[in-house]
Parts: sequence; C-alpha cells; structure tokens
Amino acid sequence: MKKSFLKPLLFCAFYLLFSCNNETSKPTKKPHKAGVILSFDDAYVNEWFATDQKLKKYGWKGTFFVCKINTLRHYQIQKLLKLQKEGHEIAGHTLNHINAVDFLKIHSINKYMNQEIDPMLKLMKFYGLNVSSFAYPYGGRTQALDAALLKKFKIIRGRAFCEKNASKQGCYFNNSKLVFSFSIDDTHNHFNIPHLLKLLEYAKKNHKILILNSHKTADIITGDYQTKNATLEFICQYIKKNNMNFYTISDLNKFE
Repeated sequence: MKKSFLKPLLFCAFYLLFSCNNETSKPTKKPHKAGVILSFDDAYVNEWFATDQKLKKYGWKGTFFVCKINTLRHYQIQKLLKLQKEGHEIAGHTLNHINAVDFLKIHSINKYMNQEIDPMLKLMKFYGLNVSSFAYPYGGRTQALDAALLKKFKIIRGRAFCEKNASKQGCYFNNSKLVFSFSIDDTHNHFNIPHLLKLLEYAKKNHKILILNSHKTADIITGDYQTKNATLEFICQYIKKNNMNFYTISDLNKFE
C-alpha cells in the first residue's frame, strides 16, 4: 500500500518540478526603459556640432537626418564623421529635400528612389557615413513609398501632428518600423514647454520612448524651423534626473 501510494506522489512532484522550470525559462518581454530620441533634420551641421559641445556633459545621443549631402563642404563632412564616432547617428533625409507626396503626383516611386534616395546613399557611403534610417522631408509620405523605403532602410520616420493629449500623441515608439516624431521647433504651432513636459512625463510613467524632431539649433531664435539650445538642455536635464535613456532611431531595431 505504501509503495503504490508513493508512486503517484513522486510523479506529481517530478511533473511540478520540471513544468515550473520550463515555465520560468521562457523569456518574458520587459517594457522598454523610458527615454527620448532627439532627432534633427536638414543640413545644419555647424549648428548641430556646436550644440553637441554644449550637451556632451549629459551623455546625450542624437540622430541627424541629413539632406543635400552633395552641397556640404569637406569640414562639414568631417564634423558629421566626428558626431558618428561619438555615438550619434547620421541618417538620410533625401538628396534635395523635396516633398514626396508632391513629387509622386507627377513622377513614379522608381523616379523618386533614383533621384532622391540612391544617389544620397551612395554619396553618404562614400564619405563613410553609416546610414540605416530615413526621415521624410515635411513628413510627406504614402504607404506605397513606406514599403519601398523599408527595402532600403531599417526604420523610417514621419511626423506626428496636432494632438494636445499626451497619451494620444503618436510620437512614441510602438514596435513598428514606421515611427512618428513631435516637433520641438520654437515657432511650431503646437510646441510649448508645458506640453513637452507632459510628453516626457507620459513617457516616463508608461515606459515609452518619446521621439522628438527639430531642425536648426540656436541660442536665440531668429526664424522658423529653429530649436533653442535651452529647450534641448531642459530635455537632457529631465532625462538624467529621472534616470531615463537617450536613444537613436537605429537603437529601436534592438526592440523587435
């Protein structure tokens, strides 16, 4: 009687031991550590480089979406290479900075790729710039163009527009190869520090990666498409104070 009673008990113990081990060995998907992506568009290389000197103390990282690479001087290419060496990302923003939606009203996607993408990539590779990400000028995009560009780039960035509610603003990484950013240019209609703070707080509380974009960086704003260095420093201070991370756009590929 004792032996027949012990057998089922031993079997149950054996089953529970190994089933628990199998269960705990399964990888559990952890939420991304909260953080921010600071991205910059166009060809303001001198201004970006000067801003980098101001923000180095925060251990920051930026993604620089460069257009008109064929117009840059040698010393500007060297600055981009130095930024890349420091851990910043250099990314693509077309050759001539044209609105893709307007272009495709007249021309084909193949024409767009041949004119705006392929020569840009060829020249950036020639200079030693490692490009794997792309941002649309003016945020102009189509789904068909998204599909074509994702054959050339690992991740592409559009623009998120006009949502006042931080939780509904589409500028957080959502495990997609197509991401959207919120503009922190000083004269942008929907930018202000209180709203920016809400975006940062929402990212922190919900383990989100907030994606921001700007253009020319400056100490004093003199026109459109400019971001105050003071705004960037405010963001950096918030990130460090709250133990959040700085990311580049290509860093998002690690979270597939």
